[in-house]
Amino acid sequence: MYSNGQGMLQDFAEAVKWYRLAADQGEAGAQYNLGLMYSNGQGMLQDFAEAVKWYRLAADQGEASAQNALGLMYANGLGVPQDYAEAGKELRKAADQGDAEAQFNLAVMYHEGYGVPQDHVQAHQWLNLAASRFPSSKKEKHDRAARNRDILAAMMTPVQVAEAERLAREWRPK
Repeated sequence: MYSNGQGMLQDFAEAVKWYRLAADQGEAGAQYNLGLMYSNGQGMLQDFAEAVKWYRLAADQGEASAQNALGLMYANGLGVPQDYAEAGKELRKAADQGDAEAQFNLAVMYHEGYGVPQDHVQAHQWLNLAASRFPSSKKEKHDRAARNRDILAAMMTPVQVAEAERLAREWRPK
């Protein structure tokens, strides 16, 4: 892979060329990676609107990473008008597939009441799931999700915590 620099020099312009070829043929992973490169300004000028375009194409094919990225673009108003409701919809699609990043981000939305009704039970459930799904290579993210879950639990009643834990136990990816 050109863009990760493993085993070769990073050549973002070359990566963009190959991602675009695959993305133009409808390959969702390439569409997501192209969106990421536009979002980060790697191999071209940073262009959030173009990133949103590619994220949307991949998200519409069910690519969870793209749904998460698109949700964050809406939440932060990057390349699109800020729209917490749309952010919540995209994050939920990715979270429902088991994407730990999206589960964490959706938990924040529920905790703050951005685009969804404020609901600490739902926030706790999604933090619990995120903490359990982050791989060992993402220990910091796992620890952050677990720490936030525990802080949130201290503000909840025992009944609410039990309900959140039950929902997390019964959750299955869609």
